[in-house]
Amino acid sequence: MKKLLLSALFLLLCCSAPLMAGDIYVSTTGDDSANGTADAPLQSFECALKQAREWRRLDMKEAENGINIIIEGGVYRLIKPLFIRPEDSGTAMSPTVIRGKEGENVVISGGVEISSWHKGTTNTRVPESLRDKIWVTDAPPMVGNHILETRQLWVNGIKAMRASQFSMDIMERMKDFNTSDNSITIPTPKHDLSLAGQLEMLVHQRWAIAILRVREMKDLRDGYTKVWFHEPESSIEFAHPWPQPVIDGERGNSAFCLGNALELVDEPGEWYQDYPSGLIYYYPHENEDMNTAQVVAPALETLVEFGGTRERGVNYVSFENISFEHSSWLRPSHEGNVTLQGGFRFIDGYKLQIPGLFHKAELENQAWIARPEAALTAQFGTNISFKNCNFSHIGATALDLSYAVNNSQITSCTMEDIGGTAILVGWFGEQGFETHIPYTPTIEDDLCHDITISDNTITDAANEDWGCVAIGAGYVRDISIVQNTVSNVSYSGICVGWGWTPLESGMRNNRIMGNTVTDYAKRMYDAGGIYTLSNQPNSVISGNTISLPYPAPYATNNRAFCIYFDEATDGFTVENNGCSIDMFGYNKPGPNMVIKE
Repeated sequence: MKKLLLSALFLLLCCSAPLMAGDIYVSTTGDDSANGTADAPLQSFECALKQAREWRRLDMKEAENGINIIIEGGVYRLIKPLFIRPEDSGTAMSPTVIRGKEGENVVISGGVEISSWHKGTTNTRVPESLRDKIWVTDAPPMVGNHILETRQLWVNGIKAMRASQFSMDIMERMKDFNTSDNSITIPTPKHDLSLAGQLEMLVHQRWAIAILRVREMKDLRDGYTKVWFHEPESSIEFAHPWPQPVIDGERGNSAFCLGNALELVDEPGEWYQDYPSGLIYYYPHENEDMNTAQVVAPALETLVEFGGTRERGVNYVSFENISFEHSSWLRPSHEGNVTLQGGFRFIDGYKLQIPGLFHKAELENQAWIARPEAALTAQFGTNISFKNCNFSHIGATALDLSYAVNNSQITSCTMEDIGGTAILVGWFGEQGFETHIPYTPTIEDDLCHDITISDNTITDAANEDWGCVAIGAGYVRDISIVQNTVSNVSYSGICVGWGWTPLESGMRNNRIMGNTVTDYAKRMYDAGGIYTLSNQPNSVISGNTISLPYPAPYATNNRAFCIYFDEATDGFTVENNGCSIDMFGYNKPGPNMVIKE
């Protein structure tokens, strides 16, 4: 009888005890030959993931009720992207959770620290009056077998300004944009740039920018200079019609700014990296001591990649309480950057001499585009989540759920100082798929769906590629963008839809609700606090608070709206939004729009 009572008590205790997950600890002071316990943590994410993978492969009891990879506080500098593969997948009853230890600051960084600065330079490209104010690193750190190349630099946590012809956010109007000889005519610069072999021009063109590497400049002796550019960007820039710079627009000609020359480092906070020496020149602010300053340059464009396939996805993996910092964006340095919209660069694009394609008789241009780089990217996954994470000091896109991701969440995250788009979701008709052709996937689940983006705070987005947005969604369905706070964005705030088409494409049941959007369209127009494209049946825009658009100083028109229903938008019910209905913009909306005060 006594044995029966003891057995019953044991069973009762087992049934009432909480199910325990297997824990793996990681620390900057850990050892990858350790066993991964709290007392003997590992040092690298790769080893922690491998241990979790082995627990699952061998069907060990540690994986029965989930696996927690617990990261202790500190900065973890990656030397290669962290690859999350199908074998890392969890299940609904046993998820894989990678989380920062409670109350500790965990940073995953793609950056390297730059030190060994010395004051002063004898380089004659620097004006003599400034030579004793410029600081130089003798050689940036080596990454692998090559000198680090960068377009971004952070000094004491603040993004430094790459050498520019003018002060921050100051531009100048061009004189002419000539498609006959692929040139732009500008007022002659006051600087002598004859030795500036890495010079670039940033061109403001309606709702997007172009970054063009300068090939040749010719002084016309009348106060103007003609500029030609390198390939491949030159051919693309002068062939594609939308968007191109405007001459004689309602608010003047399109604007430009020259940059990336040592001669232009003439204000505190500016910097320049020389090629091929790799030397970095920096003009400190008055309160900055370069002997003690923390200077970080990014070495990686991608920090984390979820690499699922259609046959085997990455499922039930989440990140919590982790900061992702210092990712790079280098493409413009190698091939320029000419974008169609939303940061999607042209592979090719041109005007049709005889308009019309099979689906759209009036279409007068074609374009093939590619996706911008991203710090974190995922494809073919389900139940992927990011909660209470921070994304900052990012060169291009911060977080990209690019293709066939579903039932996933991005919640309570903070995103700031983002060079491109903060959150990007869904396919946009890329690579060989002409971007105006409506996309309807053969396999329905290839469309990103059932994704929640909620309670996130996004500020200072699109600060490098001004044509990007805070939250951008392409071909998606059943997506909820709710209760987010968006501010300080160069172009539009929240954008949903792609394709410029009234046809059915699978986009439907999308919800944009309860968001607050302020200080958008700071640099580009043809914008909206909330912006939509194409037919999206049974979708809702409701309960949002949207400020008036920012008075972008170099826009060539006045097309900026609280909510902009761009070409062929249809299927939305729009109601109870905290913005004037008089500030709604329309471009050929469909017949199934329901607009209420």
